[in-house]
Amino acid sequence: MMNVRIADLKDFEKIMKIYKYAQDYMIQSGNPTQWGHFYPDEELIRSDIHQNACKVIYDENGIHGVCALFEGADPTYEHIEDGNWLNDEPYLTIHRLAGDGQVHGLFQCVADYCKNISRNIRVDTHANNRIMQKLMEKNGFTKCGIIYVKDGTPRIAYHWTDL
Repeated sequence: MMNVRIADLKDFEKIMKIYKYAQDYMIQSGNPTQWGHFYPDEELIRSDIHQNACKVIYDENGIHGVCALFEGADPTYEHIEDGNWLNDEPYLTIHRLAGDGQVHGLFQCVADYCKNISRNIRVDTHANNRIMQKLMEKNGFTKCGIIYVKDGTPRIAYHWTDL
């Protein structure tokens, strides 16, 4: 059974290996522009760890996945096009989910973890990341519109709520 915990600096090397695997996987599966080989970088991951936002997904065999969870308003979600958020209540945001390719169910594990601590969850993904889009919809997330990340590129925005 997989669990989620706050990442520690001792997890840093494993986390970066997971992101490298995910970058390669996305490039090979037709999504070369979302992360390329440059995102997320070491500085961002260290910042996530120091903020206790970086979470690792693990089982008895070790760490298999990583993501960042943030509470509160996300600046990239202030403006949404071609739709609307399901509500304007406080929310948790899932960012930078990646796995090592060894296990399945990472998104479901993170979604379940988040649903236990928040009644509103937002997440986004690149239009080319069809796998993530299917996982979001399978886990009850609703496609709400288009948002733009820091570099100005569009992402499909999803929202889950039980309100």
